[in-house]
Amino acid sequence: MQELFRLEAESQSQLLTAGLLALERDPTASVHLEACMRAAHSLKGAARLVGLSAGVGVAHAMEDCFVAAQRGDTLLGPRQIDLLLAGVDLLARIAATPEAEADQWSGKKLAEVDDFVTAIAAIAHDPPENAASPPLDRPAPEILVEPNPPLAGESLVESRWLKPFSDSLLRLKRLHQNTGRALDELRGALAQQPPDDRVQTLFAVLQFHIAESRQALGERLAELEVFDSRSTDLARRLYDEVLACRMQPFADGVRGFPKMLRNLARSLGKQVRLDIIGTATQVDRDILEKLDTALGHLLRNAIDHGIEPPEARRAAGKPAEGVIRLEARHGAGMLQIIVSDDGCGIDLARLRQQVVARNLTNVETAERLTEAELLEFLFLPGFTMKDAVTEISGRGVGLDVVQTMVKQVRGSIRVSSQPGAGTQFQLQLPLALSVVRSLLVDIGGEAYAFPLAYVARSVKLDRKEIELIGGRQHLRYEGRPVGLVGAAQLLGGPPAALDQDELSIVVLNSGGNTYGLVVDRFLDERELVVQLLDSRFGKVQDIAAGALMKDGSPVLIVDVADLLRSVDKLASGGELGRLQRASSVVAKKRKRVLVVDDSLTVRELERKLLDQHGYEVESAVDGMDGWNAVRTGHFHLVVTDVDMPRMDGIELVKLIRKDPHLKSLPVMIVSYKDREDDHRRGLEAGADYYLTKGSFHDETLVRAVTDLIGEADT
Repeated sequence: MQELFRLEAESQSQLLTAGLLALERDPTASVHLEACMRAAHSLKGAARLVGLSAGVGVAHAMEDCFVAAQRGDTLLGPRQIDLLLAGVDLLARIAATPEAEADQWSGKKLAEVDDFVTAIAAIAHDPPENAASPPLDRPAPEILVEPNPPLAGESLVESRWLKPFSDSLLRLKRLHQNTGRALDELRGALAQQPPDDRVQTLFAVLQFHIAESRQALGERLAELEVFDSRSTDLARRLYDEVLACRMQPFADGVRGFPKMLRNLARSLGKQVRLDIIGTATQVDRDILEKLDTALGHLLRNAIDHGIEPPEARRAAGKPAEGVIRLEARHGAGMLQIIVSDDGCGIDLARLRQQVVARNLTNVETAERLTEAELLEFLFLPGFTMKDAVTEISGRGVGLDVVQTMVKQVRGSIRVSSQPGAGTQFQLQLPLALSVVRSLLVDIGGEAYAFPLAYVARSVKLDRKEIELIGGRQHLRYEGRPVGLVGAAQLLGGPPAALDQDELSIVVLNSGGNTYGLVVDRFLDERELVVQLLDSRFGKVQDIAAGALMKDGSPVLIVDVADLLRSVDKLASGGELGRLQRASSVVAKKRKRVLVVDDSLTVRELERKLLDQHGYEVESAVDGMDGWNAVRTGHFHLVVTDVDMPRMDGIELVKLIRKDPHLKSLPVMIVSYKDREDDHRRGLEAGADYYLTKGSFHDETLVRAVTDLIGEADT
């Protein structure tokens, strides 16, 4: 639970920081006020759930401040923003505290929380005209992130178990040696007739050693079985955690940049907005870590070298506020990172002069250099366009560091510029160190992975809905016909079979080219660590790379763009095959529950609890996400929170009750709101059960679910 709260605090802190920076530009923006209030509210509830009273106090004080701003009692100016950002840092420190050290927030550190709560209370109701006072001159609290290596430590402890186990096997070996010697003496004694007392004694000794050996061997085998089970479980858990940690969303590596640019812009007297695109793009953690320094240099250069002061921008007919854009995406089999600005651009004439002045080439050669060749000089160690060294730039180190990082990961970097319009740096990094979120499917008895970036939709389609247009099979997607093709025809294997009732179809889209691919069945959705195929294979048609499943079995990752080009070739040549008819029966084994809650801590608690009791659980992060899930999937029960962004739980319940196909679906509300009016409002909306989060425990939730839909097995 402590770890779940830490993860949720990281996510909500990012939302709070982004919202506060947006409110600094527009203090009355209701959408950002609402988002910040909800984030603080969620953190307060999660902190209460795990027993962190210090976190409850900080989050509650911040929530009060946002509510006051929503009512118009105060206007969030620089002073309030600075203090609220300090509160975000304080929450991060509290969440990062290991469970064993949670009591450290008593005494002196608790006073730090009290001081923050008092300061927030003092400014939360400042009149709007006083809200824009100068920011407080105080250092931001240091964020302490404690290491958390439980699995590494557990693995070390388990490895030390091998030494005593080895010693026990040696003792077993000695017992067998004693048995062998006794057996040899017995053979010699049996040659004498008749057997004497010595023979009887040898028999007794032999029987004793055999019995002792059998017992010891049985004990060792039992220990070996236990150790094998423990080692297998540990290896599986370690694999899961390493795989989960391997890839991270791009947002995890850039969450500090908006705040950094804000402070830097204020120190330079400039107005700058940072737009981050592709925050959900999955990036290998090693590359993400290396990108931190490189992107920091590029962003500082953009604001120092590129973005002009407000007066100069106005004189040039630009808005006073400059824009820096940071984008991450997957494309052409590479991870692409783009940093661009709308500043003054690079003065190519001055750059030529600097190249000659530094004796890097002569005047004649400099004049013949193309723009791309000229811009390459920017990456040389010690090369700078600045005449003076400042705390921010001027030493010619930044771009050299960027290019060194790119070369380390076998990537490339390009720069382009337009005078007066801005500069763009594009980094292309390999996906070999990255993971890709994929849809796993079965085609002809083999597993294949389709990157989700190219999956427009996965759907079960009744065979009666297939249309025949121009002699080819189609399905309706977004109101237009989309061609159907059997995956087995493209990737090999037996012909695709049309089930008696429904087809499993993956709708793929690349570059505006869309097709429905019929597969045998859907397997899973999973993040895969990309492994490039051996270069000796050359380019394998329709395949981009490979990966390993949890059990070590290989899976091929489909090159969707290549695959769709193959479909076009078959279609143009009239070679697309028709789908064969077959029948199959799919039996549902477990009842499915949809959990809808914007709190990661609560969502995971409910999911794990119900999963442990045999229910199949799917989760949604808010009401809109839950509404989309319940319309496209089959569920036996919906468990929902009330206060959520985009769509609250009450509205979700009402929509379910209005839908003729869903109106009989049981719905349970689980909320912190425990007043009688809250209960009545939920039940009147159509909920079948209302449970309060503050009071529920394992048995209560499971018993309520069982009362509504019965045991987990269908």
